[in-house]
Amino acid sequence: MRIDDPVPGGDLVPRPLSARSVLLSLLLGSHPPELPARELVRLAERFDVGGSTARAALSRMTAAGDLRRTDTGYRIGDRLLERQRRQDEAVRPHTRAWDGDWELVVVTAGGRSPAARADLRARLTALRLAELREGVWLRPANLRRALPAGLDAVAERGTARPARPARALAAELWPLDAWAATARALLGRVEDTDRPAGRLAAFAAVVRHLLADPVLPPALLPADWPGPALRDAYTAYQREQAA
Repeated sequence: MRIDDPVPGGDLVPRPLSARSVLLSLLLGSHPPELPARELVRLAERFDVGGSTARAALSRMTAAGDLRRTDTGYRIGDRLLERQRRQDEAVRPHTRAWDGDWELVVVTAGGRSPAARADLRARLTALRLAELREGVWLRPANLRRALPAGLDAVAERGTARPARPARALAAELWPLDAWAATARALLGRVEDTDRPAGRLAAFAAVVRHLLADPVLPPALLPADWPGPALRDAYTAYQREQAA
């Protein structure tokens, strides 16, 4: 699924995906992320993208570096491979038993430009860290993943056990009730959508929402947390599309 198409606020009715978004969704959902040109065009037509429109979009995306031609078709470019990795991790996060420790990242570099600060915030957020106060980021240490080595140039890393109750701290750091409400609305949306193009747009919204799931230990989550159900729905959709 494509992960950067906006979902209109309020009614959670995703806009129809553009030809570019449909093609990227098909490739990002494929492993390896490569499909024959004829197959891409055929699949795009299933999602209401005409053949000539799909071929024109493929040419533009190749010229822009989003895709590259192979001997048999098209493959996503190198800069989109990280997006696919993040998408896969959102759908199937790698977790471990939580022993009470929290990951801690303290930003120490000063004098950075606004763009550099914004980029660092985006990188830390993508790692599912949350900012307790300016420059202090943390999360429960229940994810099986290493922080990028490049962070060492701008931040100190370690573990901690905050004094305040972990469940209350998690509720302060992440809008858990709002995330859960949106997840339940999306589950209802995908169940009520039958047309292939509408389902593709709805599940693209599901993936974007999963990217914002903090993937907390179960002990820190509200009751009836819908994260697993949302992942199961997307996994079932992947099987459906593969068939």
